Amino acid sequence: MVLQKSSELVRINARRTDVFDIFNFKHYLGPNPYLDVGALVFDFALIDSREPLPLEDYIASIGDRYPNLRDQTYESYAHLFAQVVSEAGKLDMDLHLNRWSAKPYPNLTRISAQSLHERTTREVVYFVWDWFEAITQDEDFAFDEQLVRLQDRFRASVYGGPTVYALLRTAYEKGIPAFYLWEEGLMQYGLGKKHVRGVATTFNCDSHLDSEFTTRKDDCKAFLKTLGFPVPEGSIVFSEKEALAAAREIGYPVAVKPVVGHKGIGVTADVQDSKELVSAYNRSVAAIPENQQTRIIVEKSITGSDFRLLCVNGRFVAATERRPASVVGDGYLTLAELIRQENRKPARLDTPTSPMSKIQIDEAMELYLDEQRLSLDSVIEKERTVYLRKVANLSAGGMSIDATPTVHDDNIILAQDIAQHFQLTCLGIDVITKSLAESWKSSNFAILEINAAPGVLMHLKPSVGESVDVPSHILETFFESGTDARIPIITFNKISVEELQATIDHILLQHPNWIIGAVCRDGVFVNRSKKVLSKDYNSNVQTLLRHPKLDLLITEYPEEILEEQGIFYQNSNIVVLDNPTETEMILARDVFDGSTVVIRKGNDISVRRKGLIEDYTLGEDEPFTRVYLKETGAILEVK
Repeated sequence: MVLQKSSELVRINARRTDVFDIFNFKHYLGPNPYLDVGALVFDFALIDSREPLPLEDYIASIGDRYPNLRDQTYESYAHLFAQVVSEAGKLDMDLHLNRWSAKPYPNLTRISAQSLHERTTREVVYFVWDWFEAITQDEDFAFDEQLVRLQDRFRASVYGGPTVYALLRTAYEKGIPAFYLWEEGLMQYGLGKKHVRGVATTFNCDSHLDSEFTTRKDDCKAFLKTLGFPVPEGSIVFSEKEALAAAREIGYPVAVKPVVGHKGIGVTADVQDSKELVSAYNRSVAAIPENQQTRIIVEKSITGSDFRLLCVNGRFVAATERRPASVVGDGYLTLAELIRQENRKPARLDTPTSPMSKIQIDEAMELYLDEQRLSLDSVIEKERTVYLRKVANLSAGGMSIDATPTVHDDNIILAQDIAQHFQLTCLGIDVITKSLAESWKSSNFAILEINAAPGVLMHLKPSVGESVDVPSHILETFFESGTDARIPIITFNKISVEELQATIDHILLQHPNWIIGAVCRDGVFVNRSKKVLSKDYNSNVQTLLRHPKLDLLITEYPEEILEEQGIFYQNSNIVVLDNPTETEMILARDVFDGSTVVIRKGNDISVRRKGLIEDYTLGEDEPFTRVYLKETGAILEVK
C-alpha cells in the first residue's frame, strides 16, 4: 500500500482535525492529460501531522453504502478516494460518469474524475472528503441528506432536465459529439455542417411556425377537425360568464384548460357543475403567461384513459398511458402521511433518471379530494386506492405505463398522418380513449391536443412496462452513427500561421468548395479569411465547430493549452506531432481506429495509418510539411 504524505505540512483546504487534504482543482470540458473525457482534476494528500485509520476501516464503512467497492483492492487512500468520488458522482441516478484515474507524485496524488457539470462534481468531491473525515472521527454522516442536495444541484444544471440528459447520455453512448452552447442556451449534437442544435426535443431544423401553431390549441383543434380526426366539441371563452354559458350549452361534464399552456398546468377534466367550473376556470387563468391574452377552452369531457402517442420524424415510435397520482391506504396513515411515504420511494427521486416525480400537493388536489369527501387528514382504509387528481399530470406525480405493444394499426396511422402534417422532429399527440387496442374509428376516442416539445422520460423509463429507446430514434433521425455526426479533424501540436495557411490552400486545391476552419495560437481562419481570436482558446474551437457550413477543422494544441484547457473535442482523423513533449503525445492517444498519426523526432519520421507503421528519415532540406500534406489526400476524400 502506497501512503502519500506531504513532507512539509502546508494545509491548503484541510481543517485542523482533517487527515486528508484536497486542492488545485481544474475542470476540463474534454480530453486532457489525465483522462480522454471531460474531467475534474485535483490533488489529494495526507496531512503529515495526523494519522488516518487503516485503509480497511474506510473500505468497510464505505462498503456499507456501496457494496460493490468492498471487495476491491486499492493501492492507496488516494485510489480509494478516487473510486468513491466516481461512484458517488453517479448520484444514485445511474449517471454515465464512471471514468477516473489516480496518478501518484512524491507528495500527493493527482485524481481525475469524469465530469459533466463542474459545480456538481466539485461538490461531490467535497462530499466524499467530508465522509472520509467523518469515518476518521467516528462521527455520524448525513449521507442521504447530502446526496439529495447533490441531486438537486445536478437537476438544476443545464444537463439536469430528463429529456436533455437522456439525449446527452445517448449521444455519449453512440459516439455523437454533444456540448452545451452557453450563449444560446442550446445543446449541439454533431460538428460543423453535420450538427443540429436544440432545446430538449425541439431542434433548429424544426419549423418554428409549426411549433408555435401547436400552442394555439383552438386553431390546432380546428385544423385536426378539417383532417377528419375526432376532437371534442368545445368553445373558446374570455370570461367566467362565457365559460358558464359554454358549459351549459355543451353539457356537463366538461374539461377546462388554457389555450396557451404545457405540462397539463391549469387543466381540469371531468368538471361536473358550475361550482367546479368556476374553480377550474380560475386555475386555467392563473396558468396563462403574463404576456398572453385570457383565452380558455371549455370542451366536452370524454370518459377514458389518458394516452400519449409519440412520433419521431413522422413515424410512430411509442405510446404511454398516463394515470393520475394515487396512494393506497393501510388503515392507519392519513392521506398526507401516505403521500410523504410514497414520495420517499426511490422511483420518485424526481431526478433525470427516475420514472416518477414527487406527488405535488396543491389547491387542485385538495379540491378533488373534497369532491371525494376526503382531506389530507383523512385516514384511508386498507387496500383502498385514492386518486389525487383528475388529470394525469406526470410532473405532479402521475404514473406512466408503456402501451406501445397494444396500439391498433388504425391509431398508429392516425398518429403518423397528424405528425406528417408538421415539420417537427418530435410530436406528442394526447388522446383519451378506453383502450388504444381499439381503432379510433369504432371507439370513444378523442384527440385532446398535440405537443411540439414532448418529453421522453415517460417512454424511456415508464413506471410500468418496457422501455422504448426514444432518444436513439431522435438522434438517428440526424445521424446513422457517431461517424455521421462528425467532420474530419486534423490536429497539430505545433504549426505556424504560414504553415496553417499552406495546409488550407493544399486542401482547397482538392476540395475548392469546402469551408475549412483553422485555429492556432496566433490566429483563427475560415479558409484564408482571418477572424477574431478569443483569449479562451477552446472557445475558438467551439465557434468553428458551431459553423453550420464547416467541412473540416484544423487545430493546434500545444502543451500549454493541453495543460490549461485540454482538448475541446474527442478524437482526430489526422494527428501531426513535431518533436512532441510527453504531454503533447496525448494527441496521439485520442484518435479513431484507422486514423493517421505522423510523428517527427529530429529528422526521424514515424507514420502510423490503419495499424501499419512506416519509419524513415527526412532527406536533406526536405520540409516536414511535405510529409503531412501527403497524408491528407486519402483521408479527406469526400464520401
